[in-house]
Amino acid sequence: MGRYGLSRRAFVVGSSTASVGAVSITGCLGRTRDDQTVVMSGDTDFEDIMHADGDEPSVQEALWDAGLDEDITVEVQASVDDSAQRMQAYQSALQAGRSPPDIFMMDSGWTIPFILREQTTNLTEALPDDVVARVEGEYLEAALETAYHPETDDLHAVPLFPDFGTMLYRRDLVEEAGHDTDGWDEDPPSWEEFSEVVADTRDDAGLDFGFTTQAAAYEGLACCTFTEAMSTWGGGYFGGTENLFTAGDRPITVDDEPVLDAIRMMRAFIHGDGDEHALDGYQQICPSAIVQWSEEESLGPFEGGSAVAHRNWPFAIAATGDEEVFGEGLGVMAMPYAVSEAEAEHEGVGGTAAGLGGWHLTLNPNTDRAEEALQVIEAFTHDEVMLTIFELQGFLPPVLELVEEADPDEIGPVARYTEQIQIAGENAVPRPVTDVWPEQSALIFQEVHAAYRGVKSPEAAMGDLSARLERSEADVEDQHGD
Repeated sequence: MGRYGLSRRAFVVGSSTASVGAVSITGCLGRTRDDQTVVMSGDTDFEDIMHADGDEPSVQEALWDAGLDEDITVEVQASVDDSAQRMQAYQSALQAGRSPPDIFMMDSGWTIPFILREQTTNLTEALPDDVVARVEGEYLEAALETAYHPETDDLHAVPLFPDFGTMLYRRDLVEEAGHDTDGWDEDPPSWEEFSEVVADTRDDAGLDFGFTTQAAAYEGLACCTFTEAMSTWGGGYFGGTENLFTAGDRPITVDDEPVLDAIRMMRAFIHGDGDEHALDGYQQICPSAIVQWSEEESLGPFEGGSAVAHRNWPFAIAATGDEEVFGEGLGVMAMPYAVSEAEAEHEGVGGTAAGLGGWHLTLNPNTDRAEEALQVIEAFTHDEVMLTIFELQGFLPPVLELVEEADPDEIGPVARYTEQIQIAGENAVPRPVTDVWPEQSALIFQEVHAAYRGVKSPEAAMGDLSARLERSEADVEDQHGD
C-alpha cells in the first residue's frame, strides 16, 4: 500500500460558485446516435484507441471481450485537451442538464467538486456489489481517495488510469562520470546527493543543463512538482495527508520549516549559492527557465540530450527510452528525498513522493442510457481492458500490479522500469482536493512561483500564502455555518 494508508472520511466544505465557460461538448452525436451507443467524453488520445482500423486491437474489442453486450458501442466525444478548459465545459453541460455524454472522463484533481455539487452518480449503489468490491480492493488507493464522495464514503467515480511523477536520468552518463547508481531503482538518493551527482555529470559530459522540471505558474506547480518537493522534505499545505480532503478546519502549515527548506533547495537548484536564501550543500543544477516551463517545454532539453535529469509523468519514459533516443542508457527512479517518513513530523509525508494525476470515469446523472453506460463502466474494470489501454496508449492501469503482466513488446521502453513505476505509484500523494481547491491552487502556485523566481523570500511568500489560505479556510467555515 505504500505511504498512502488513509481511510475515507467525512469533511466540511463549502459549495462552489465557480464560473464556467460556454464551451459545448455536445454535438450531432447526441441527436443521431443509435439506441445502443454510449457516448463518453474524453481526449483525442483515447478516441484514437477506442476503435481500430482493420484487424488492429482496440479498446472497444477489449470491452466486448470483458463481457460488454456486443450491441453496445462506445463513441468517444473528444473534448479540449486542456484540463481546466475541459472542467469548465463539463460544468456547463452538467449545469444545463445535458446528455450525451453519458460518461465523463474527469481529472482526478477535480472530480470531488463535481461529486459535491451532485453532478455525478452514486456508483456504490448503481454498480454490482462485486464490481465495487473489486475496485475498492484492488485499485491504487491514492487514486480511489479522489473518487469517493467525502461525506458519505460512496464511490462516485472509477479510476481509468493514474499518473504520477517519476525522475528520469542519464544512467549512462552518470556512470561514465564515476558515480554508482546501484540501488537507485529501489531506493532513490537524497536530494543533496542527487544534486551533487547531476552537477558533476553535467560538467563531465559538457551538457548545458543538469536538471529540468516544471515550475511555471500553473496548476502543475501546486498540484504536483511542489507537492513532491515539499512532501519529500516532510512538509504539507495542511499538515499531513490525513487533512487532504478536509476544508474549513485544518492547520495551515505552509510556513513550517520543511516547506521553507523545500523552497530553499529549489532556490539553490535555480540560483546557486549566490542566492542568500539558497540551502547550503545543494548545487545549482536547474536552468532559470524552469520558472516558465510546463511538461513539454521541460522535456525538450532532456530528450534532446542537453540535460542529465528530468522530472515528468511516465509518458516521458516512452519518449526517451526508445533505442533511437537513450535506450537502456535511460535511468528511471522515484523522487529523491530529504527526510525519511520516520523523521517527518506529519503523517504520510517524508521519503519519496510522487504527485498524483490521472483520470476517472463518472456517470452523467442526466443520461437516458444509464443501464448501457453502467455496463461500459463495469467492463472498464476488467484486467484485460486495462492492459489493452496500457499496451495501446501507455496509460497506466489503476491496478499497478498489471504493469508487470503487460506485453513488453507492446509497451516498449516502459517495460524496463515496471519496478520503479510501482514504487512511485505506491508513494503517490494527491493534491488536497476539496471544493475550494481551484481557488487555493492559484494562491499556492502564485506564491511558490514568486519564491522560486526570487521576487519574494521563502519566508515572505509562505507567510503571505499562509494568511491567504487562512482566509480561504475561514470562508469555508462561514459558509458551513450558514
